[in-house]
Amino acid sequence: MPTDASADAGPVPVHLGCSGPDRDGADTLDLRLPDELLAHFAAAPDAGRDIGDVPDRSVMAEVGFAPADGRPVAGADDLLDRVGSWGLTVTPVGPFQLVPVQPDRDLPLITRWMNDPAVSAFWNLAGPRSQIEGHLRAQLTGDGRSVPCIGILSGTPMSYWEIYRSDLDELARHYPARPHDTGIHLLLGEVADRGRGLGTALIRTVADLVLDRRPTCQRVVAEPDLRNTPSVAAFLGAGFWFGAEVDLPAKRAALMIRDRSLRDLM
Repeated sequence: MPTDASADAGPVPVHLGCSGPDRDGADTLDLRLPDELLAHFAAAPDAGRDIGDVPDRSVMAEVGFAPADGRPVAGADDLLDRVGSWGLTVTPVGPFQLVPVQPDRDLPLITRWMNDPAVSAFWNLAGPRSQIEGHLRAQLTGDGRSVPCIGILSGTPMSYWEIYRSDLDELARHYPARPHDTGIHLLLGEVADRGRGLGTALIRTVADLVLDRRPTCQRVVAEPDLRNTPSVAAFLGAGFWFGAEVDLPAKRAALMIRDRSLRDLM
């Protein structure tokens, strides 16, 4: 029997933590740099050079900043401990892997998914390919606080994920964030994959990956729309607990939390 609420709700997709205008706006970008980055710059050998000097590219790559021309740099997801290297995981529903998005390869698929009415109802990203590309590149050329990924299950691309530092996100203004809190957003792309428990199984898998690969992270969080009851139920089934209702700029959300200390009990 499927374990998430979408089993009873028909072909309602599991959309976990919707991405709307609040995910791309200036509210997210004006957060201060994390203390660990400031400390890194202070300790860097060239920290005392003139402000007009060009930063050493290796330092930029290490701390996760992209160059001014907008090209991603190696290590741009260092704030998330290199999501792209987390590897293949055996799950009850098949081998699964998170693969960071490459727009040239993945944009047509993600655009099709985002224009599914059941998806766009919560993600608010339906539109032309250029709009989806802008959403992706804002993350890929940013400072690494959010990494968009394709979820590959048994060799087939079937889901879209955003793994993000919720302590550095707009969300941190709306709940008592702790250092290194890590958030997840998810959509299941194909109708055939919805309503049969995949959402619950994969949420648990990815939450475990975060906790295993990010030893400094003590909590995995999400903020699905309160109206998306299959999504909330999927998180509960995956070992998250309901923390609070939070009013975000584009929605009223359920704050869902999975604690490292409780992962073996839930």
